[in-house]
Formats: sequence, C-alpha cells, structure tokens
Amino acid sequence: MMKRLSKVQTIALGFFLIIAVGTLLLMLPIASRDGHSTGFLNAFFTATSSTCVTGLVVVDTYTNWTLFGQVVILGLIQIGGLGFITIGMFFSVFLKRKIGLKERNLIQESVNTLQISGTVRLVKKIVGYTAIFEGVGALLLMIRFIPRFGWLKGIWYGIFHSISAFCNAGFDLMGQFEPYASLTMYYDDILINLVIMALIIIGGIGFIVWDDISKHKWHVKKYMLHTKIVLSMTAILILGGALCFYLFERNNLLLGMDAKGQVLSSIFGSVTPRTAGFNTTDTGAYTEATRMLTIVLMFIGGSPGSTAGGIKTTTMLVILLYIWSNLRNKRGLNIFGRRLDEDAIKKASTVFCINLMLATICVTVMSALETIPLSDVMMEVFSAIGTVGISTGITRDITIASKYMLILLMYCGRIGSMSFALAFTERKKTDPVGLPVEQITIG
Repeated sequence: MMKRLSKVQTIALGFFLIIAVGTLLLMLPIASRDGHSTGFLNAFFTATSSTCVTGLVVVDTYTNWTLFGQVVILGLIQIGGLGFITIGMFFSVFLKRKIGLKERNLIQESVNTLQISGTVRLVKKIVGYTAIFEGVGALLLMIRFIPRFGWLKGIWYGIFHSISAFCNAGFDLMGQFEPYASLTMYYDDILINLVIMALIIIGGIGFIVWDDISKHKWHVKKYMLHTKIVLSMTAILILGGALCFYLFERNNLLLGMDAKGQVLSSIFGSVTPRTAGFNTTDTGAYTEATRMLTIVLMFIGGSPGSTAGGIKTTTMLVILLYIWSNLRNKRGLNIFGRRLDEDAIKKASTVFCINLMLATICVTVMSALETIPLSDVMMEVFSAIGTVGISTGITRDITIASKYMLILLMYCGRIGSMSFALAFTERKKTDPVGLPVEQITIG
C-alpha cells in the first residue's frame, strides 16, 4: 500500500500516525499529574498541537502533564518541526543506508527545496544547524532559568523552551506560577526576549535560506531570489508589525511600561504571530486593531521549508506583486532583477484562496456553535490554521465540535492546506479533451 502512495499522501499519513502514537502515549496515566488518563480528546488535541507545532492547549502544559508527558510533547514538537521525513532520512544516512530516488523526492517535498540534487547533504545541514541553534538557545536560557528554578529544572526549562521556540511551537512550562501565563513574567527581560525571538525567526525563515546563507555568507548579491524575498519580507513584517503593535497598544497594554518594556513587547508581539505562539503580554486584552494585526500576521506565517506555518511570506509577496502588476497593466512579475515563473503565481493564488476559504468557513461554523465574540473566534481559527498557538483563552472552554474543528485546521496548516487537498485528488485522472473557450466579465 505504501508503495502506491504519492509523496503528499505519504507525508500526510506519516504526520497522522505520529499524532496517533502521541495521543496514545499522552493518554497513559503516567503522563498525567493526577495519575489518571487525561482522556482521548485532550490527549488528541495536545498531540496534534505538538506535532503540528501550533501551541494551542486545552490543558496547561505544566500543571497537567508529568515529566513523561512533557518529554512526549517535546518529542512530538521536534519531530513535527523538522519533519519526520528529515529525521528518518538523517538516521538512514547515519546508518549508511542507500538513499534512493523515491526517498530523495520525499525529502524535496518535505522541506520544499527547489531541486532534488543535494537533498541528502541538505538533510545533514538541517539536523546539524538545528542542534547548534537549539543548543546555544538552551544554554542562553539556562542563564535565567537555573538561578530561578535550580540546576535540574533550569536545564530542562532551557532545553524545552529552546526547542519549542525554534520549532515555532509556543508550548511553555511557566504554568507553575500561573496556568496559561506563557512568558508574561519576562516581558521586559532582554535576554529571554532576544533569545526566544532569535530562535523563532531562525526557525521560521526556512532550511533553504540557511543553506544559501551558509554557502554565500555575507555576499548578498549571490543569494537566490528565494532567499532575498524571504529575508526582505521577514524584515518588513517584523518592523512594520512592531510599529503597528506599539501604535495600537500604547494606551492599553503598553501603558505604564518603561521604554524597554514597550520596545521588547512591541517587537515580540510582531515576531510571535509568525508562527510561534508565545506571548509576553495578555493576548485576551488586545485591542480590536491589534487582534486584526495579529490575525493578518498569523495568516501570512513564516517561510517555505521551515518550522513555521501560514501561507508563507513568498506566497504573500507573489499575491501583492500580482495585484500591483495588474493595476499598472504590466505583464510578468519582476523583483530583484528577476521575473517570477507563472507557476508561482498559480500556486500562490491557490494556497491563499484555500486557506482563506477554509478559515472563513470554520469561523462561520464556530461562531454558530459558540456564544463568544467574533474576534475571539477569528483569533482561534487563524491561530490553528497558521499553526501559531496564540489564543484569547477560549480554547479550553469551547465545545467538543469546535475542538475537533481546530484539530483539523492544525493538521491542514502543518502539512499545507493545498497538500491536504492534493492527498485526495493527486491520483485522479484529468480529462485530456479541452472544452470550447468562452469569455466572461470579471470585476
């Protein structure tokens, strides 16, 4: 059966099986602090959120899960962040097994690389760089955590939050002070903020960009067009988002903070929706304008071939360029001295529309099921499909049907909504006969 599956179907099935195993492990009494099984739905929701590196939770990670449960969650985050294909291929390379063409195709699909050549070498770099980034991040976080929590817990907290941040998951263990508090107690801590944000950004720019930067170092002119677009869009979204966050919250959440706290909170509030899920301010107290800003950032997300979700920065830029080109009645999309391929426009439009339609349908259905404000519903839905994890606090109180809806959205968001659709349609035959063309009026 596995031999008959396409690349997309293999990846979709693989993620589902990992979620299933994670659910079974989290249902064990040893995973819960009260010694009783957490129950299927909560375990299933947590396993999906972990594997899809989302961060939405129905129970607090620290107060509900034992060390065993936390280790399971962290394992799912790491597998989900890097992709099980990448990890599996790395072990095959480590054991000196032959990597055939089919396996290389799977790697290419999994990490969204532009070409099949060099995929095995890329896998080695991905795992190597991941270990370095997560290791350095953990050591830096331990500087704060060890004095506060002691050696063992401080080391564990450093490792857990470093992996969670790099994989853009947003799970935290700060519930021992206040459940669902995330990193609010560190809103003005420069070290914690900079380390977490750096890990989120590095994890979210994509493996292809790492490889390109490692090859050409500071020679920006030699970067691929993909790298230039990702880095440019990332900088624009972070700086623009931070400025908007400050303007929208200066008389609300930022009121009473010193300059350092305001700057750090504004930048963090811009970085984390893309798509990490940590928060240093009370997301439930956001102004309506900040909620809309957060929804837009969550919808865009990170970059292709990364640990992040969303429609991706490249998709958003292609859509904007296409609109601008049409408004000026120009042919082709040109940027950085290059012209984009027509297939890029088709794929970007498809991804944008599928995600938007799926989110709109789920917002409508969830609004009918729940008696909560529309902005709360929109935050929850876009957080799930963007695999972000930011919530206004309604996740644990919504109905069972809404929780299953969020589970489906997180799953679609991780494997890609277009990939999810292709998993059911990829092998269907198309009609070779073209029908007559007739024009219609648009706009």
